[in-house]
Amino acid sequence: MPSYPPSRIRNVALVGHNGAGKTTLAEALLAQAGVIPRPGRVEDGSTVCDAEPEEVKRHLSVSAAVAPFTVGDVKVNLLDTPGYADFFGEVRAACSVADLLVVVVSAVDGVEAQTEAAWELGAELGLPRLVFVNKLDRERASFDRVLAQLQERFGAGVAPLELPVGEEGAFRGIADLLTDQAIVYDDGTSATVPIPEELAELEHRVREQLVEGIVVGDDALMERYLDGDVPSSEQLEATLAAGVAQGLVFPVVCGSAATGVGVDRLASLLAEIAPAPDARPPAVVRAGDATAEVACDPAGEPLAQVWKTVSDPYVGKISLVKVLSGRLTPDTVLVNTRSHHDERLHVLQQLRGRDTEPVGEAQAGDLVAVPKLGNTVTGDTLAPKGTPVTASPAPTEPPVLAIAIRPRSKGDEDKLMTGLHRLQEEDPSLDVQRVEETHQTLLLGTGETHLAVTCERLHRKFGVDVETEDVLVPYRETITRPAQAEGKYKKQTGGHGQYGVATIRVEPLERGGGFEFVDQVVGGAIPRQYIPAVEKGVQEAMDQGGPHGFPVVDLRAICLDGKYHPVDSSEMSFKMAGALALREALSEAAVVVLEPISQVEVTVPVELQGDILGDLNARRGRVQGTDPLEGGRHRITALVPTAEMQRYAVDLRSLTGGRGRFRAVHDHYDVLPANLVDKVARVVPA
Repeated sequence: MPSYPPSRIRNVALVGHNGAGKTTLAEALLAQAGVIPRPGRVEDGSTVCDAEPEEVKRHLSVSAAVAPFTVGDVKVNLLDTPGYADFFGEVRAACSVADLLVVVVSAVDGVEAQTEAAWELGAELGLPRLVFVNKLDRERASFDRVLAQLQERFGAGVAPLELPVGEEGAFRGIADLLTDQAIVYDDGTSATVPIPEELAELEHRVREQLVEGIVVGDDALMERYLDGDVPSSEQLEATLAAGVAQGLVFPVVCGSAATGVGVDRLASLLAEIAPAPDARPPAVVRAGDATAEVACDPAGEPLAQVWKTVSDPYVGKISLVKVLSGRLTPDTVLVNTRSHHDERLHVLQQLRGRDTEPVGEAQAGDLVAVPKLGNTVTGDTLAPKGTPVTASPAPTEPPVLAIAIRPRSKGDEDKLMTGLHRLQEEDPSLDVQRVEETHQTLLLGTGETHLAVTCERLHRKFGVDVETEDVLVPYRETITRPAQAEGKYKKQTGGHGQYGVATIRVEPLERGGGFEFVDQVVGGAIPRQYIPAVEKGVQEAMDQGGPHGFPVVDLRAICLDGKYHPVDSSEMSFKMAGALALREALSEAAVVVLEPISQVEVTVPVELQGDILGDLNARRGRVQGTDPLEGGRHRITALVPTAEMQRYAVDLRSLTGGRGRFRAVHDHYDVLPANLVDKVARVVPA
């Protein structure tokens, strides 16, 4: 594989809603470029990009895939991304190294939730965008309807470059507004012809609007146009490319990935108007508290960033790297600026689906794969020795749904944690937590499918089968009034017996006060060496649970008095006495159950705000406020019991058609209403 300079590289991400045809379009582009003999099919798992067994099983992409091809002397690093909301973290990762987004929209289904999400992400990252209206050969397909939706949702900068020739089953070509000619397709071949008569009037009108929109971006061209000099297609294309790079124009092209109509023209446009890496803003890196810009220059110092990690059961860890500056060659030694470990790049590879090809050199702007970087994870920066700079990693999707997992075989605990750690390296959207209060290991992700895929990968890659269960809410108990009780532990056996008596007074502390122990014993009623045993007994009894079976918190225990025996007393007897005294005191201390409360922020389109407010109220939430945001969205802030948020990721997606987003963090504990206590109480330990 030859080395390409930045000016001849195009990093392009296909984004959009699930089912819009991104993977099919990737196959069509690869076949059109001669990389594969014919396009594979998502339905039978024969595509290049959906190579994972979990993708083949579900007929959908679950991870970003790289599929490079060439157009003339230009290398296009195509990034096929998932369209399912659970895997939006993969979209973020791919977009962090892309220089153009191709937003794929179904001509049947139009603009959908993940279309909007991808567009918003592109705007957030300042990425140029191009729209490909796909599936124009399908029944109920409408280019005009979709174009109107695009312009309504995303503004006047959305401008058609092509019009379809024919509709639905009769769709056979495109009218290219730049060249003022049509390209018609028949049985795998294409021909350039004059604009069909039935389309001529519309094409002429739309082309005039397009030309006027393009020349506005170039004062000299505008002046010539006003003087009656119509720009050539080459001049229009060059000016359009500048407008695309600046994010002022968002061209709309059309076709059918399944039949190949318009795919060759899309490939040409990617080479002609997509910005090269060296035409994009330079990468910003940190060096301590200072920041600096790094130009995409092959002559610079070698600098690279890992944007994705793949865990292969045979090869091991494969790091997908973007070269930010300089050149990488096999056996280059760079320093991981996070771990400070040297990393030798033994091999450079070009990844295409599951296939690899060795690369002799990768220049600034290119994407390559590097296997077996032992101390490097997603987001890490690789730099020369003595250059401690760090590039900002792509933000990850916060996990919003949790399940409790345990290994099916008791001997697999270590294998489970090793597998989860490896999968976290591969997928930063995953999180693993151990909750000691409930004795559960939680696997957190972005949705049900995300978690199901993770469990399948645990089995396939690491041979670990897991069982899942509902997540237990970490309720607690506390007291609301003082109480006093005596705990007596007396046990006689054949030899020395056990004897200890402790009188304990308990008092409530303010919320979050934890535990305090006060020794007020006088006169040696309990010998000094046994006082810590009383405290330990009280603490262990609190941890084992109060009357409802939950750990007791926010309590002061005062040891007032006691009795001992010079022969039969021991640390064990006074620990038991302390525990018995606490349990007895709790029965008189008006114990209440505390539930965790989450601070929740929900972002939804303004038209759905009423539905979300009603739903939060039904979950016992206390709405704190609503704030308007850009793009016709509102942010709702509320305090909601954590128990009511367990399935909120699933419910919100259903309520909003996938257009809602939320984040929830623990805020505080509050008293659980008395009418709900019996529903949550556990069996009290003996």
